[in-house]
Amino acid sequence: MKQQIPGFGNSPQEHNISGLPARIAGLFTLLLIVVSAYLLTPKTDSLTRMILVLFYGIGGCAYIAIYHLRQARSNRAIGHAYWHSVILGVGIGWLTNLIPNDIHHTVHALMFITALSLSASTERGPSYLFITIATTVHLGITGIHQPFIAEWITYATLLIATLVAVETTHQLKNIPRNQLNRLEIINKFSRQMISTLETNELLTMLDAELKNLLKSDSYFLGVERNNHLHMELFYDGGEYYNGAEFDMEGTLSKWVIRNDTPLFLPDLRQAVKLEGVTVALAGKEKTSLSWMGVPMKGSHANGLMAIASYEPNAFNRSDLELLSNIAQLVVLALDNSYQHAQVEEQARLDSLTRVYNHGYFIQTLHAQAKEAISENQPLSLIMLDIDYFKQYNDSYGHLAGDEILVSLCAIIRQHIKQTDAIGRWGGEEFAISLPNLNGEQARQVAQRIQTSLSKFKLNFNGNDNLPTPTVSMGIAIFPVETDDVAKLIDLADKRLYIAKTRGRDQIEAAP
Repeated sequence: MKQQIPGFGNSPQEHNISGLPARIAGLFTLLLIVVSAYLLTPKTDSLTRMILVLFYGIGGCAYIAIYHLRQARSNRAIGHAYWHSVILGVGIGWLTNLIPNDIHHTVHALMFITALSLSASTERGPSYLFITIATTVHLGITGIHQPFIAEWITYATLLIATLVAVETTHQLKNIPRNQLNRLEIINKFSRQMISTLETNELLTMLDAELKNLLKSDSYFLGVERNNHLHMELFYDGGEYYNGAEFDMEGTLSKWVIRNDTPLFLPDLRQAVKLEGVTVALAGKEKTSLSWMGVPMKGSHANGLMAIASYEPNAFNRSDLELLSNIAQLVVLALDNSYQHAQVEEQARLDSLTRVYNHGYFIQTLHAQAKEAISENQPLSLIMLDIDYFKQYNDSYGHLAGDEILVSLCAIIRQHIKQTDAIGRWGGEEFAISLPNLNGEQARQVAQRIQTSLSKFKLNFNGNDNLPTPTVSMGIAIFPVETDDVAKLIDLADKRLYIAKTRGRDQIEAAP
């Protein structure tokens, strides 16, 4: 994992509670050592040693109690723990100088319990600092008395056991901590996902999250389209290949999508034993050695999310679970964004002809006019009206009239570019904007529409003998004739009226 949540972990109070059992055990062990030392120390020893043992026991118990209470109220538990480790290390290591050799092993037990308490309530640093100081002081003192080899072996064994217990405790603490950390990451990501309904913004958030979250060299989000995988997001080795499409046949991606099952391949140096799958390169000409992918199945998207690394064994099962959780959030967010896009599209399109409605066409025309001014390019506007459309509806029915409207829009689309726009202005009147086209070019477009319509044969309810109505058109040019959009519309509309008064089926172009 690359990302960690700042300040994440147990509070000082929670650390204090986790170390409480070991502290109580240490307290009783210390009392036992003091009592044993008092009873076993020969009466011929100095009174000073006896007083020191009693003072050590009383002071040690008081210190443990005071430290426990202070840590419960402290917001700097880790900083205090280092000082605590130094004091305990010196105190317990020096204790062997006060007690008889017969009960030195109890000091080893006290050291084990203290290390366990530090490990449960703090991080690794204070635990290992205590072990180092206590061992150094203890060996320095016992070395003076030249202990038996058996005592050295016993102490080394207990020291190893202490180190193992400390490390095991920290590893066990990390398991729930990592799980909670991942839940926090998922919650944070979920909050980000619901903050937007735009697909591009959603993919940008996902890109940033995947780049920081998992140690990967490559990742992608692909959506299935006609047995091809369309890459909504594709990052590989520092480069993006967004929008690329690949044949899915025989790929790991197809296996994941078809089986609707996560796939975890920690080491691709070994043969992939999946029926019909052959590993293929995509993106950079460098082979990934670790790969995992999870399916994404929603109401509007069917695909997968995958990450890969150039190193083997770069991921574990926990990473796969995290990726699955993120994919579930993303597919829900994608469904929401697609639905939002559909609602927005419905709001700007005419329900019958599926061209821009009156309001949205005017917005588009204003935006095109602004761009025409900035690029010093012309913008042509054609106003088109179907001749005698009311009589056509009266003669052949409104359903036949609707078919004419839909067919006319399809013919217009054949003769305009993707950057052009067509909008329904009224019942049978349409507006066509043509950026970067002058008057003559706009007239040619109008003529091609007129010609195609004259050759069109309407087949409605099995009747292919219905006549096709003609259209009249008026053309105006921005900003050559006027630099005001409202006046441009008015000018094109007046020329449309002129075309109708000249007998209809006419084009009134700009001078």
